[in-house]
Amino acid sequence: MTAHANEKPRGREAQRLETRRRVYDAAMGEFRRSGVADADIGAIISTAGVARGTFYFHFPTKEHVLEEVERDLVTRLAGDLGRFVSSGPDLWATMSEVVRLVVAGESRLGPKLFRDVLALHFSQTRPPGFGKPADHPLVALIAREIARAQRQGMVRAEVNAENGALFFLLGFYALLVTNHDSKPARSRVIDEFVASTRHGLEAR
Repeated sequence: MTAHANEKPRGREAQRLETRRRVYDAAMGEFRRSGVADADIGAIISTAGVARGTFYFHFPTKEHVLEEVERDLVTRLAGDLGRFVSSGPDLWATMSEVVRLVVAGESRLGPKLFRDVLALHFSQTRPPGFGKPADHPLVALIAREIARAQRQGMVRAEVNAENGALFFLLGFYALLVTNHDSKPARSRVIDEFVASTRHGLEAR
């Protein structure tokens, strides 16, 4: 009899995964408090109750932890957005929902970790295997919605849907990373950014 794919890991594998989760959760807490650059590995291993070598076994660098945080965030965002678009909203409503979902991530991660996660997209030192932007599930979903709007005549025919999705999402991330205004002032800038994006895409 073959083992079921959804069977829970046992023995050493279960212990390894449990230890990895403790390290990850401890790193998340330290990143929230201090930001990734100033995060103290000693504080992380103390909270996790592991040896320093155990941290590096699971995560060779702090950036590898950050990459996993980003992957978890994107998976959640893509899932939430997928449910939203299943009702058939127009592209502009979808872009507004992307903004709402991403900004909500700041409340879950905290401002320091949130900025670090978004800044990872622009890092020249991100870990190997980070993946191409085109493989990003949120980019792929937005690109699909741009292409759908294009078929409906809402978006200019010459627009490349994948590039449009990349420009929108990376531009939005860059704005969130670099803008240090109050939340009301930042919201106004975001509204202008979304309006500018719409102007660049919309068929006339």
